[in-house]
Amino acid sequence: MEILFLVIIGVAAGILAGLMGIGGGIIFTPVLFFLFEKAGVEHSVTWSVASGLFCTLVAAGSSAIRQAIARHLFLAESIKLGIFGAIGITAGKLLLTSPYYNRTEFVLFFSALLLYTAYLMFRRGRDTMSENDREFTDLKAGHAFVTGGIGGFVASLAGVGGGGIMVPIMNLFYKQPFRKTVSISQLGMVIMVSVGVIQLALSQPAESGITGFHLGYVDFGAALPLSMGGLVGAYAGAYFNHRINRKYLQWGFAILATIMATRLIWGII
Repeated sequence: MEILFLVIIGVAAGILAGLMGIGGGIIFTPVLFFLFEKAGVEHSVTWSVASGLFCTLVAAGSSAIRQAIARHLFLAESIKLGIFGAIGITAGKLLLTSPYYNRTEFVLFFSALLLYTAYLMFRRGRDTMSENDREFTDLKAGHAFVTGGIGGFVASLAGVGGGGIMVPIMNLFYKQPFRKTVSISQLGMVIMVSVGVIQLALSQPAESGITGFHLGYVDFGAALPLSMGGLVGAYAGAYFNHRINRKYLQWGFAILATIMATRLIWGII
């Protein structure tokens, strides 16, 4: 029953990933965190982040494939974003595995990320600028450095793909069309999150996760059911990305993110 629950949660997170250009980790990681906390795993934050990044990698990869099939990839810009994101995720990993980042810091950071994302999504839902008014100009190297660096650093501390930060930055501040930012974000996440997963998988944890099927801090036994659901959901989300009024989806996601942030903070009070 627990595996089925994880698969269902994964499908929901994957749909959000494809629709909104996020990696799904904003759903995956809190679920994993609750599981590791319940099991009494000592370094629950690091395990949650590492396993959440693996789920995010699967979901983002599925969405990127769907974008490629639709011939809607922006390869050069995605690679630039992914490279700078890999630098950010490497820097964040050093803090994640340090003694200065623990359960309380994680909850506060992740909750702040959720609330900030909710604000950006709500703001984007109110954006009156038509997609047709935004030009398909190249994403400059400086813009990719800022966007990828921030997205990668956040990803390594929160176990998310960084798309929830990178998409609004490119869309709102650099005036890139929303659909283009979703595509760039998905492939860029595949590159940068791969780097983060490899680094955490090569780490040597002092204890085991909640299953015996793990490599480093990546608990595949917990992450695979989520990622399998995310694989299906992300493909469906990318398909419907061009067919659903995003304004209502953005507002709905803002409400969901606020509820999740409140639940996380309540757990440490």
